[in-house]
Amino acid sequence: MGCFFSKKSKRKSSEKQERTPTSTTVETTTSNAVPLGNNTDEAAPKQYSWDKRDKVDPKDYMLTGLKGVTAGRLPGKLNGQQFVIQECENCDIFVFDHSATITIDDCVNCRVVLGPVRGSVFFRDCKDIKCVVACQQFRTRDCKKMEVFLCCATQPIIESSTGMKFGCFQYYYPELAFHFKDAGLSIFNNNWSNIHDFTPVSGETNWSLLPESAAVLESVPAPDSESDFKSVRISADPGRSIVPLTKGGRRKDSEESCLFVFFAGEYTTANARKMIDEATAKGFVLIQTKEVSMRPEDVKRVFQNNAEDLVEWITKGPVIALELNGDGVVEACKNIASEVFSGTKVFVSDNKNTSCRDVDSFFNFADMQMGL
Repeated sequence: MGCFFSKKSKRKSSEKQERTPTSTTVETTTSNAVPLGNNTDEAAPKQYSWDKRDKVDPKDYMLTGLKGVTAGRLPGKLNGQQFVIQECENCDIFVFDHSATITIDDCVNCRVVLGPVRGSVFFRDCKDIKCVVACQQFRTRDCKKMEVFLCCATQPIIESSTGMKFGCFQYYYPELAFHFKDAGLSIFNNNWSNIHDFTPVSGETNWSLLPESAAVLESVPAPDSESDFKSVRISADPGRSIVPLTKGGRRKDSEESCLFVFFAGEYTTANARKMIDEATAKGFVLIQTKEVSMRPEDVKRVFQNNAEDLVEWITKGPVIALELNGDGVVEACKNIASEVFSGTKVFVSDNKNTSCRDVDSFFNFADMQMGL
């Protein structure tokens, strides 16, 4: 089945309260009690750890009512807090930081870049939006005409939304890899093309995939040289993107695919990126990627006859799997594995007659594991 290479991976006012980021302010209380004994001096107020923390100003965690401006947050300004964007029009918004959740309400004709979000990104009552988003969950409700370059760990959901177009996340800025880690997101778990339409209309298509040639910077331009964000060195070159560019749900060019799996180790992520570079340089196409944990019983079900040699390796951490596509891809991947990764534990499909079964077996397991 496979071979191995190893030397020994809108609501309006009624919803405003919901849309405002929560913050907790604790008032310091002092005691007027006189201590026991002969000391009649007033006792000093007890200091608690929360009294020493900086108070949170909700205004620091929201953008509201802006028109025709460039706004957002630079790296280090949010540090995992939640964020709100509402009632903005014709704006360029850049959030170059990781956050807990982000809601975007009643915005029109805006270009938006959102750094990694640990929880959900929720667009409501928005129109003519072009955005770059990385998150755990992506949702839209009552939205029209959006272009989304997306990295989403779960299945993206649209509701009562039309004219939605999706492409694969392609973006880079120097802190982005750290922000992905801080947000608890894997760059290899990206379900950008697996859209669930919660309110489908018979005979109509509410969403589609952007052309493979779609360029991020044509939809969401980089910050202009006069803005506060000019110092952030961004790139939308697919070759520099933190998230690997995948073909996703688009039609495959070849009937031959290959499963390539890296087992946990010190350089698993770097090795997976190098493998993608090696294969795409030879003209093969990356279809999908996954990073998941496995149990011994999962190994036996997925890898079948080759499971015995792999059980000990899955205890070391999650595996990273790649589906590569193109005529001759299996033989090419086997050659790359032996020439480039001879000292690394990997699984690669053994022949093109069984390789599609390898791919289906692993990615069906991974989707079930992730609740997709």
